[in-house]
Amino acid sequence: MSLNRDVAITYLGHSTFKVVTPKKKVVLIDPWVAGNPACPDNLKTFDRLDLMLCTHAHFDHIGDAVALGKKHKPKVVAIYELCHWLEKKGVANALPMNKGGTQAVDGIRVTMVHADHSCGILDGDEILYGGEAVGYVVELENGFKFYHAGDTNIFSDMKLIADLYHPELAMLPIGDLFGMSPREAAVACRLLDAKQVIPMHYATFPPLTGTPEALRKLTADIKGMEIIPLKPGETLK
Repeated sequence: MSLNRDVAITYLGHSTFKVVTPKKKVVLIDPWVAGNPACPDNLKTFDRLDLMLCTHAHFDHIGDAVALGKKHKPKVVAIYELCHWLEKKGVANALPMNKGGTQAVDGIRVTMVHADHSCGILDGDEILYGGEAVGYVVELENGFKFYHAGDTNIFSDMKLIADLYHPELAMLPIGDLFGMSPREAAVACRLLDAKQVIPMHYATFPPLTGTPEALRKLTADIKGMEIIPLKPGETLK
């Protein structure tokens, strides 16, 4: 279980990951740590953050985006409407984009791709329009590419993500109820053709019942693909 790509990927629970790049940039994907019951206490704070990626506006994906954005002042990538909301909350360095677009951020190429999910922003007692849910294909400074699907159902255009961007590793939700179960995720694995898959968005709350073991069983016939069930706090490097 290794990358051998001069990259460190730490799973912080639910859909949150910290990625340390070959140039030692610190990237946080879906910043939800303080209230995340799966995130180890010693990993809820950061010495620095260089880049944050937000897949969509639900609390369990942006719960700490404002606080961390104000404290560490990272560059923040999100869909246009979510960036606008974050700016209104005092977050600087927002870099809005939309699906199909790619932008370079300090040597890291970020491509925004489709996700099949909702995206309302819970702001007080209101739900505001937050654009749409997205995923990201990220190419690091050494050419290593990974795909973070965000919250999503399976969609057939995952095959296009494979054909266009060729991610080597995919982070896929498997919990069921609010996104793919292992059944759908197993088909997503076939469409994406990534060599390594990290399951996410499961076991945080009781309704998220999908398991990495179920995904591994459903994909056992896929030659050359590795399911990597990181526990919260574990690092793949």
